Amino acid sequence: MYNIIMKKISVLLTLALLLTAFGSQTPCNAGFFANKKAQIEQNKIYKSTIQDIKNIIEKQDLYANKQDYAGLSSLYSVNFVNSDGFDRDVYFKLIQDTWKTYPDITYTTEIKNIEFSDNYATVFVKETAVATSKEEIGEYETIGELYSVSRCVYHLEKIGTTWKISSEKIIEETTTLKYGDARYLNIELNAPKQIGSGKFYTTTLKVDVPQGTTAVASINKENIVYPQTQSDSAFRRVSGNVLERVFQSNKDNVNEYTVASVGITQAESYDEQRIRVYMNGLAFIMTRVNVIPENRFIKIEDKDEQSK
Repeated sequence: MYNIIMKKISVLLTLALLLTAFGSQTPCNAGFFANKKAQIEQNKIYKSTIQDIKNIIEKQDLYANKQDYAGLSSLYSVNFVNSDGFDRDVYFKLIQDTWKTYPDITYTTEIKNIEFSDNYATVFVKETAVATSKEEIGEYETIGELYSVSRCVYHLEKIGTTWKISSEKIIEETTTLKYGDARYLNIELNAPKQIGSGKFYTTTLKVDVPQGTTAVASINKENIVYPQTQSDSAFRRVSGNVLERVFQSNKDNVNEYTVASVGITQAESYDEQRIRVYMNGLAFIMTRVNVIPENRFIKIEDKDEQSK
């Protein structure tokens, strides 16, 4: 009987200890599960927000490729402005002009990274545009191929429950338009992606000129303003496949393009005393130079003052 009683007491003590241990662990476990639940909810919100932002960029491609003006403009804030200072009206006027000029243009956007905090988001992308162009050069109609690639940053703002594109900055951009035999040539235009206001810089054009042909080209620069202005072109023969020109960046607080025009010419005998020169290829290449405006509010102390 004694053994039975002792066993019962032992069992009761064991149960009591287990219950005590469980009871002492309950608050910790409750905190652990509460934290896990909060993390799961936070992950859901994070993934949902990332997807909402991705949807805006994907819709942008969808509407742009359908040339759906109403759909595309609905993604942008009424207060939209880009890094060139163009507001929403000017920005979409340029888009419509592009659609008229290149009705078959196709856009592709590759998202590189997304960052967000509360109601603001930043999306880093690589954008590509491809199109064709028909032009009459002399007596002939020729097909041109347009290829543009840029790296951009879109800034988005959450207005109510909807994300809107509030701003855009193009970090770098190069566009080529080639006709005739120039479509098969490697043509590069190199300029700094960013330069200070009023600073000198060199732009270099490289052309792989085919044997038996001659390349003539011009290099100019144009401020990115609206409506766009065009500078005069002075063509020079490309010697050694390279042509360079030095520019001074503008002091007007605007970004600029360097633009090269390239003609591929070939000569053949017309008769015993004359030769005929004709153009069998034409190309235009444009690259962006972002100009950092001069900050006139920086005060530098006198050296004498600094030494005191």
